[in-house]
Amino acid sequence: MSEQGQITHRRGKRDENGSVETAKASAADQEMEEMTSIEKVFEGKRVPPWKEQLTFRALVVSFVLSIMFSIIVMKLNLTTGIIPSLNVSAGLLGFFFVKSWTKILEKSGLLMHPFTRQENTVIQTCVVAAYGIAFSGGFGSYLFAMSSKTAKQSSEATSSQDIKDPQLGWMIGFLFLVSFIGLFSLVPLRKIMIIDYKLSYPSGTATAFLINGFHTPQGAKLAKKQVKMLGKFFVGSFLWGFFQWFYTAGDNCGFVNFPTLGLEAYKNRFYFDFSATYVGVGMICPYLVNVSVLLGGILSWGIMWPLIGNRKGSWYSATLPTSNLHGLQGYRVFISIAMILGDGLYNFVKVLSKTIPAIIAHARSKNMASTLPLTENGFPATDATISYDEQRRTELFLKDQIPKKVAFVGYLIVAIISIVTVPHIFPQIKWYHILVTYIFAPVLAFCNAYGCGLTDWSLASTYGKLAIFIFGAWVGASHGGVLAGLAACGVMMNIVSTASDLMQDFKTGYLTLASPRSMFISQVIGTAMGCVIAPCVFWLFYKAFADLGVPGTEYPAPYALVYRNMAILGVDGFSSLPKNCLTLCYIFFAGAILINLLRDAAGKKWAQYIPLPMAMAIPFYIGPYFAIDMCMGSLILFIWERLDKPKADAFASAVASGLICGDGIWTLPQSILALAKVKPPICMKFLSRKTNDKVDTFLETLS
Repeated sequence: MSEQGQITHRRGKRDENGSVETAKASAADQEMEEMTSIEKVFEGKRVPPWKEQLTFRALVVSFVLSIMFSIIVMKLNLTTGIIPSLNVSAGLLGFFFVKSWTKILEKSGLLMHPFTRQENTVIQTCVVAAYGIAFSGGFGSYLFAMSSKTAKQSSEATSSQDIKDPQLGWMIGFLFLVSFIGLFSLVPLRKIMIIDYKLSYPSGTATAFLINGFHTPQGAKLAKKQVKMLGKFFVGSFLWGFFQWFYTAGDNCGFVNFPTLGLEAYKNRFYFDFSATYVGVGMICPYLVNVSVLLGGILSWGIMWPLIGNRKGSWYSATLPTSNLHGLQGYRVFISIAMILGDGLYNFVKVLSKTIPAIIAHARSKNMASTLPLTENGFPATDATISYDEQRRTELFLKDQIPKKVAFVGYLIVAIISIVTVPHIFPQIKWYHILVTYIFAPVLAFCNAYGCGLTDWSLASTYGKLAIFIFGAWVGASHGGVLAGLAACGVMMNIVSTASDLMQDFKTGYLTLASPRSMFISQVIGTAMGCVIAPCVFWLFYKAFADLGVPGTEYPAPYALVYRNMAILGVDGFSSLPKNCLTLCYIFFAGAILINLLRDAAGKKWAQYIPLPMAMAIPFYIGPYFAIDMCMGSLILFIWERLDKPKADAFASAVASGLICGDGIWTLPQSILALAKVKPPICMKFLSRKTNDKVDTFLETLS
């Protein structure tokens, strides 16, 4: 995405009146720049110093929103693992809460400082950093994969040295040890990444445009309407979740088990489960993602698993339950892993193939102000014109320097503490394993942050998976290699994830004139909040729902089993796979790479019709029921766009956010009711006619 306000000057044709036409062209260019310039709109407004951007009210609002979004992300983590971007919701609610706060103070005459876009950016940064820990903390993946609940689902690596059950103390301590080092690793490179390289960071840029829009007169009016719409759907979604709760008194009860497509389809997990969350997710995610997920569900649960199930007794023992990894469940899990690894490997190589030549090209360039290749052909894109916006933003971005000494000393101190302390939390991983990780971490963090700036694609989970295999094999099966691999995954994933998030935030701050110093501090505060809030939220789920992590339940935590089995593969090889599973894994691994190659070769026009392998892989294990919810969201959005596109563009994100937030926040009182042993009064179940007749006959014998 190009920098806003950057325009290309056009020359008028020269004839006998050339000077007049040149003057006209110059005037037209100046008028166009004023029309397209964001900073011209804010020209008369004072930019507060960095200390005034970090206000008490901003931190209070950030804390409240961090709790809210951590609950939502945790629910998504523990159900399907699909987490859409919630930046719009965070930005909108941050604007609404502080705007309401300042209005009350203004009426009472106590308002000290007006609400600025820089303060809005600080809130956004803090909230995103906090709820980001709910994802990178691994509560639905590597961290929960260490637990005995997940280990019971696998017949391999079930000894005590490969199991560590969640405890609030060590989870908070571990996250504090590994979540900050990524912040210090790339701080010295912020000018190079944002100004010299001019990396676009599409998500950070989009967030900045959103915040800038809120603080214009027209944008404030629209934001007020959007918040009103979000509030309506928030309340509706919350009440719908509350209503559904009354009918869930037993196993497989309630609307979430409604066989909307018939009982036979329900057995293969094809049904609409009335989840407001995933209808909202479907409205946010692109159509291609939703269709890809549905196609993956049809391919796996509609075709493959029934066919493999017919091979029971030949390919695997007929006496094994479907949940056993040596039976049908093994095909579901390992083929899903093969597709995820194939897709991850392809994108890893693809991003590196863009990153390394771009770095080399810039190093060879004599003009350090030239942009790095953001063009399709890989050559530097240059523009001699420096707009007013760019001048203004660069001036303020370079004003509040973060001393390099702070970054180096901070990295060194955190690294030393981690090297000494992490082995006490996980005795299976030694100090020299952590040392090696921290030696290579800045390079990997730079690659991820640079690739994210070019493509908006963070490969944090891919780096984490690589760490699983490398460190698991290094430690070995006999010394707790499974747990060591999962712990190393956590270290690596947190480093590269927080580093790319920080650069996204610097880009947002650059475009909203927020001080890099206030951005860095708010990121640190948000990360600290997340290190406490996320484990507490997970602990609430863990204690409230006894069947957490069990396949087929409300919170199956599907990626926990996937990550654990990756760790087992890393130390044991392929000996644990059922018959022909390895062959199928090779086929789907290669298929994921070929589909990606086809997407890139087809070009943008046709790539939108070719499914995404990563999205297709998700329902292979957990089933396609949530894909139907997401496609329902897509259908609602599609019809809305056809009927009234401007209104859909303006309010679709607000409606989706309301659905997600309302249903997500209902989880909090639901968890409290479960902890208090308050059970729903009704069980609503759906039976076939034959089964119902048997139940009626049985009840008659009792009367």
